[in-house]
Amino acid sequence: MSTLDRLREITPPPMTESDIEMARIAQRCIMEALDHSRAASITLTTDKGEHPSIALPPAALKLIGQLLGALSEGLTITLVPSNREFTTVEAAHFLNVSRPFVIKEINEGRLKHRMVGTHRRIAFGDLVAYAKAMREAKIAALDRMAANARELGLDY
Repeated sequence: MSTLDRLREITPPPMTESDIEMARIAQRCIMEALDHSRAASITLTTDKGEHPSIALPPAALKLIGQLLGALSEGLTITLVPSNREFTTVEAAHFLNVSRPFVIKEINEGRLKHRMVGTHRRIAFGDLVAYAKAMREAKIAALDRMAANARELGLDY
């Protein structure tokens, strides 16, 4: 089973409206606590009413707050270790393109990789940088098309 398959298995079920509101409130509380102090713990209440206090670094609380904010906006979250390497198949899934396209981009030097025996591996950081560059190139192309349309009087 690949890592991407395992990630799909642990994807939480869709959040209800009350779950989304709960995440929004929790995110706001955590971020406010971090703004006003160097909060380093949170208190959890279980179904049985227990209140264990858990010490966490402020950076971890900030990350939890950011995750809650993204969840409250309905965004899908995937955590990937920064040193993770992807196969060409996994990279293709991540970029939502075909595997032959990924190999073509590697062969043309646009996507960094390293060889492990006869297999290509793409570092997560390089994959994210490539995706960002692709997105910026698409935006620039759309801006040029819009400018050309305006010059030609084709405004919509």
